[in-house]
Amino acid sequence: MRKKRNYHRKLTDAQRKRKIRRNIRLGLLILLVLAVLFEILRIVKPAWFTDEYVELKGKDIDAARPDIDVELLTVNPYSRPGTEAKKITGVVVHYTANPGASAMDNRNYFENLKDSHETKVSSNFVVGLEGEIVQCVPTWEEAYASNSRNLDTVSIECCHPDETGKFNDKTYQSMVELCAWLCLKFDLDGNDVIRHYDVTGKDCPKYFVENEKAWEQFRKDVGKQLDRLK
Repeated sequence: MRKKRNYHRKLTDAQRKRKIRRNIRLGLLILLVLAVLFEILRIVKPAWFTDEYVELKGKDIDAARPDIDVELLTVNPYSRPGTEAKKITGVVVHYTANPGASAMDNRNYFENLKDSHETKVSSNFVVGLEGEIVQCVPTWEEAYASNSRNLDTVSIECCHPDETGKFNDKTYQSMVELCAWLCLKFDLDGNDVIRHYDVTGKDCPKYFVENEKAWEQFRKDVGKQLDRLK
């Protein structure tokens, strides 16, 4: 049985040079395309490409924004340091541990720390007993609320009527809407909504720490609201 011969055409010197030049041009073109793509990514900075603060914008996000009373704190070392936040990777839910106090009561407590120097504490948002939402610190700045997660999370302090820490229906609904909107704004999902307890082990928010099923239901409600917004 005859073996098949492999015929390889021998390139001339001129053909070899043309092939080398063609490969060089192709390589340079690929490098140029990669350089352009990298520069576009550097300028646009999609959320997955940077550790810097990034928020999504658009009509849908604006339309989903709940009613927020913006009452920013004075920049000071005790409640609003003015430190730039990093890429937001979570939303942290707290309770005020101050039964019966309103959202503005808690906001004003944070504000007064600039004079009292009593402690260092604050939150990006406070949700009140009537469902009102007060913003104390911009989301692009650090709030003193979640310890090691201050720089990469948005914090929400939530008011409650009594010592049990259980939230009433109006507060709960606003918490769900605010968390869902923040998830939309920062390209997060319900799993990125956590408790202060999940960061430090602190009994906060008290009712959601002591009632795990209630916490899981809250996260489900946030997920459902987020699905409606998308």
